[in-house]
Amino acid sequence: MSATRRFFRPTWAEVHLGALQENLRRFRRRMPARTQILFVVKGNAYGHGAVECARAAQTCGGAEWLGVSSVEEGVALREAGIRMPVLVLGSLYPFESFLAAVEFGLMPTVASLDSARRLVEVAMRRGQRVGCHLKIETGMGRIGMSPAAVAGVSGYLAAQRLVDVDGAYTHFSCADGDRAFTLEQLRRFRGALGEIDRAGFSVRLRHAANSAAALTLPAARLDLVRPGLAIYGLWRGFRPVLSLKSKVVFLKTVRRGAAIGYGATYRARRATRVATVPVGYADGLCRRLSNRGRALLGGRRCPIIGTVSMDMLMLDATDVPQARVGDDVVLIGRQGREEISAGELAQAAGSIAYEVVAALTARVPRVYFS
Repeated sequence: MSATRRFFRPTWAEVHLGALQENLRRFRRRMPARTQILFVVKGNAYGHGAVECARAAQTCGGAEWLGVSSVEEGVALREAGIRMPVLVLGSLYPFESFLAAVEFGLMPTVASLDSARRLVEVAMRRGQRVGCHLKIETGMGRIGMSPAAVAGVSGYLAAQRLVDVDGAYTHFSCADGDRAFTLEQLRRFRGALGEIDRAGFSVRLRHAANSAAALTLPAARLDLVRPGLAIYGLWRGFRPVLSLKSKVVFLKTVRRGAAIGYGATYRARRATRVATVPVGYADGLCRRLSNRGRALLGGRRCPIIGTVSMDMLMLDATDVPQARVGDDVVLIGRQGREEISAGELAQAAGSIAYEVVAALTARVPRVYFS
C-alpha cells in the first residue's frame, strides 16, 4: 500500500498494516492450533480503518473471521470486496436488519426469542436455511438471552428446521481484572451450551474470549477467540499500529503570568515559548488532556498547556529551543527515544486506550503503510 495521500491541514494518523499483520501472526502463535481467530474491526477498526485493516487480515490469512457491531459495518466490508466470514456482534433490529445480513452473507446474532423468530421469517421469505450465532448473557448485563432462556430459544429453532446454530458466544465484562468473575461467567456459559446440545444442535464455534481473556486465561479460548486490542498493538507485547501526528503552525513567547487558552485555565509560570498545534477535540483528542497531557516535539515531552480547543492545542516548547514552525509533533507514537502510547494518553484523560483511538474522527486523514 502507498503512504502517499494529499491533505493540507497538517494533522494525520499513520497506520502500519505490516505491524497489524505481524500482531495477528504473533497472536496466532499463542493460541492452540484448533482455535480460530475472529479479528474485531467494529468501530472503524477502533479508529484504524475497517476496510484497510480487514483487507490486511484477509491478505495475510491471519484470521478466519471478522467481527462488526452492525449490519452497516458488515455491508461496507462486503462492498469493498472483503470475502471473509463476518459476524455481526450487535443485536439486530428491526426485521430488515436480519434480511440485509442474510442478503450480504453476514452471520447474524440471535440474542432473544423475538430475534430468533425474525430470523426464521427471513429464512421462510428467502426459501433457504440460514445460520446464526446465539448470544448468551452471563454477567455483562448488555444483550443476550439468559442461560435459563437458552433452552426455549434453542428448542424453537430446532422445531422450525430453518436455522442452523453455527456458533454460540458470551461476552466477558472483567477479563482484564477479575479472574474469579470471568471464570464464573465461563461456567454459566458452559451450562448454557449444554442446553443447545440437548436441542440437537452441534455448535461448531463456541467463543467468549477477547484479547485479555485469550492471552491470560487458557480455559476461555474454546473454539474461537475475538481479539481487537492486541491486534492493534494496544496490549503489552504487541506492536502499536497507529501513530497520531501533527505539526507546529505557530510559535510565540509569552511573559510570565500570561493566560493560555479558553477559560484562562493556564497561566505561564515563566517566560514561555508556546507552540500551537492544529489538533483538537473535533479530531477526537480528548478535552480532558487540557493541562494534563503531553506531546513529543524535538524528541522531548512537552506539556499541553491551556484548554484543548476544537481545532488546536498549545504546548510548552520552552525546553525545545530549536523548535520551528513546520516541525513534527507526535501525539501518539515515537519520536527519537521517546514514545507516547494510546494507553498513556488514556491514563492522563481518565479513559481507556480503546476510546483514545476509536474517538479519532473522519477529518483526521489515515495514511496507510505496508
